[in-house]
Amino acid sequence: MPTLLLRNIAQIWQTYAPGQPVDMKTAPSIKDAYLLVKNGKIDAFGPMADCPDRADRILDVTGRHLFPTWCDSHTHLVFAQSREREFVDRIKGLSYKEIARRGGGILNSAQKLREAPEERLLESALGRIDEIISYGTGAVEIKSGYGLSVESELKMLRVIRRIKEQTRIPVKATFLGAHALPLEYRDNRKAYVDLVVEEMLPQIAGEGLADYIDVFCEKGFFTLEEAIRIIEAGAERGLKAKVHTNQFNNLGCIQACVERGALTVDHLEVVNDEEIKSLKSGDTLPTLLPSAPFFIGGHYQPARRLLDAGLPVALASDYNPGSTPSGKMQFVLSLACIKCGMLPEEALNAATLMGARAMELESTHGSISPGKIASFFLTPPLPSLAYLPYAFGSDLVERVFIAGEQKVDKRR
Repeated sequence: MPTLLLRNIAQIWQTYAPGQPVDMKTAPSIKDAYLLVKNGKIDAFGPMADCPDRADRILDVTGRHLFPTWCDSHTHLVFAQSREREFVDRIKGLSYKEIARRGGGILNSAQKLREAPEERLLESALGRIDEIISYGTGAVEIKSGYGLSVESELKMLRVIRRIKEQTRIPVKATFLGAHALPLEYRDNRKAYVDLVVEEMLPQIAGEGLADYIDVFCEKGFFTLEEAIRIIEAGAERGLKAKVHTNQFNNLGCIQACVERGALTVDHLEVVNDEEIKSLKSGDTLPTLLPSAPFFIGGHYQPARRLLDAGLPVALASDYNPGSTPSGKMQFVLSLACIKCGMLPEEALNAATLMGARAMELESTHGSISPGKIASFFLTPPLPSLAYLPYAFGSDLVERVFIAGEQKVDKRR
């Protein structure tokens, strides 16, 4: 692969040295800089005074700012159909829970996915992958959970495996068979949990279709006891947990996840002092999804309380057809700052290095560091870092490079 040299970069952000601890309030950077890419990885960078004079390809990017690509650690971007009718229902006054009780929400997506052929699911999902890359995302996690049957959950995860094979960005797969209780099991909850644990999970693990396991622990979905059973069954199959919890209620799932070594707990619109204390006692990473309350209403995540307690947090898009039909991470940063009280530096760390950590990719992604994959994006001239979340209506991602190859150029 030819070498690539970017010259006259106005500022490179997230220039963490190998092993440098992350201070959520600090975004290290270098002004008036160059970046050298070799074999798809970051070979060197530094001030222009030290810039090499040779490379196979040289780009003068005067005035541009360079950021590592976003690491979006929570999405549901394999789905069969949009749900704008429910969007109108919410405008008319129906709540998320009321729509779910009427067979909408997750169950609506499950019915459409069961009917959709695998090839159509793959084609539409690859289109969404191209979309999020154009927004600056360079690593993504994708969950199942719109199948809710053995056949359809396997179909979803096989689509995700094919996405992994056909895209240049890292893709992590999460098995979320316990996303909602199918209508046919409403009178026999245990039978469905048995199906997830005893039939779906062995096949999924046997085919190596998932990297992680998830469960939606919430009133009206899965109980704490059911969530614990699913988390522990996943652990026995080598799947770490990334768990939906505390979107509407405190059920004790955060403590259960920390005790069982879950990789992340996601949503966290409601968090109490005991849960914060529990998070501080372990390594489970809080992952916040502020575009969900933006779209469906409700509490925004108390990011300021978590950060002031000394906890790191990750940010993710929650891209899905029902509660967050968007994978635009720049807007997620804006919401994190405007609605969750995060500083721009904290939001940047949460959407890059912490997002990478939430997918166990921190050794290869999330910062501009020697030896890491050369996935980054360029913006037009910025007056400051704060302008990135401040200009919430502007698309500031101008050019996107994945593993050293330019994939997007919006200047044309």
